[in-house]
Amino acid sequence: MIKKLESPDLRAEVSDWEQREVKAFLARQKEKKEAFFTGGGFPVKRTYTRVDIEDIPEEDIGLPGRFPFTRGPYPTMYRSRNWTMRQIAGFGTGEDTNQRFKYLIANGQTGLSVDFDMPTLMGYDSDHPMCEGEVGREGVAIDTVADMEALFADIDLEKISVSMTINPSAWILLAMYVVLAQKRGFDLNKLSGTIQADILKEYQAQKEYCFPIEPSVRIVRDCITYCAQNMKRYNPINISGYHISEAGSSPIHEVAFPLCNLITYVDEVLKTGLEVDDFAPRLAFFFVCQTDFFEEIAKFRAVRRAYAKIMRDRFGAKNPESMRLRFHCQTAAASLTRPQYKINIVRTAFQALSAVLGGAQSLHTNGMDEAFAIPTEEAMKIALRTQQIIAEETHVTDVVDPLGGSYFVERLTADYEKKIFEIIDEVEKLGGTVKLIKEGWFQKHIADYAYDTAVRKANGQRAVVGVNAYVEKDEKFDVEIHPHDPTTEKRQIDRLQRVRRERDPARIAALLEKLVEVASDSAQNIMPVTIDLVREGASMGDIIETLKKLWGTYRETPVF
Repeated sequence: MIKKLESPDLRAEVSDWEQREVKAFLARQKEKKEAFFTGGGFPVKRTYTRVDIEDIPEEDIGLPGRFPFTRGPYPTMYRSRNWTMRQIAGFGTGEDTNQRFKYLIANGQTGLSVDFDMPTLMGYDSDHPMCEGEVGREGVAIDTVADMEALFADIDLEKISVSMTINPSAWILLAMYVVLAQKRGFDLNKLSGTIQADILKEYQAQKEYCFPIEPSVRIVRDCITYCAQNMKRYNPINISGYHISEAGSSPIHEVAFPLCNLITYVDEVLKTGLEVDDFAPRLAFFFVCQTDFFEEIAKFRAVRRAYAKIMRDRFGAKNPESMRLRFHCQTAAASLTRPQYKINIVRTAFQALSAVLGGAQSLHTNGMDEAFAIPTEEAMKIALRTQQIIAEETHVTDVVDPLGGSYFVERLTADYEKKIFEIIDEVEKLGGTVKLIKEGWFQKHIADYAYDTAVRKANGQRAVVGVNAYVEKDEKFDVEIHPHDPTTEKRQIDRLQRVRRERDPARIAALLEKLVEVASDSAQNIMPVTIDLVREGASMGDIIETLKKLWGTYRETPVF
């Protein structure tokens, strides 16, 4: 326990201070509010002293790189290596996005992150009737491994990590990535990066899914087990709170709900006979950095501590790597505004700083113009330079966890951890994550908080500069937005049809039959046959539509 140095005297001193200095000052000048809260609703005191952290065990704070990793997953953190600067990109065809990748790499980006268009995310081929007008519009279009070849042309996949933000069809993209790497002679065990693949948060928040929950979770299990055995450096899942937050959740739900999902995934993988230490070191997370500066830092420290305890105490992990939560972070897209859009640069900078002070392993900073369209090259360069200024000029990287020991941050960290475990306990008491998704429990919590936030913004209780505070009347937008190339759809469909003409139809048909056979037996891993399919030229739509005939689709039950 933290030593109680003169605590009774300190309590008396604080009481005397409130009765004298504070009371006298308030008589002359009232505080701005009757009560103060974090953005997530945690009450905030006027000031904090060591009395506020007396109940926190010293071992819960600990040292960087040691259990429970509150102060960081690694002992030297950014003194040894900066976080990966991973600006996301994706639009048009593979060739189009490849040019943006090369531009970002030339400007100092150290990791790639791929956004996919809606047809790809939902498992449709680009020539499906549902996809008209959507091909390549809000992400890159990927139908076959030929598109992946164009996407990563002239990029050494053994030297740069690649994150792919995709979920229901993630395993197909992973299969394409494997085939591409093998074609180029890369060692699969030297590839680093991740597919997101976190399907449970899709049912909770983002609503991109193809199949019912159970077979979807089975696919996640298969990705984790395949990578554990064949891709030692690759993260087979990025368990995401980001999209839960962007759907409108509170910050506490952003970190607690992913840990509920984690428990479900780990339970499923353990059923295959793998030991937890065989796969847990490659589990990764994805969170958002919002606008409440200190709350975000405490949130990251708390979820790291909670994860370590879950992996050790619940699942019996023995390897410290299995207890070390690593996360990618992105600044909050939902916080970006169209009015006075250039001040989004300032928002992004503070959000990014909170991610760094909270110990992120990689970071994406949003472009100032993302409230309008896909960011322009200039916006992305400024966003990348924002990270580089934090890394090179602010000196916040010189000390590991520089806010560790802050009375306020440590108190808030402990409060967050306590609430995380309360939510996990409640989920288990009510029947578990999958059951509660089907009942709409998670969805209702997200919707309720989103509605409350919207009301507070509408009535001015929650200030948004440029929107409900410091508004400029008759503002004219002079923003130059990223254009959509009208030839994208034709170019993409032409390549898809060429692949279809050149592949062996009999071979594809035989492999699709095998796919159904494997998918019908939950004990088998779906990855090997999927790899064979994409190698032979099968499209994403071929695979998804075949499995829909077997598994069906999912329809959410609305809750109010």
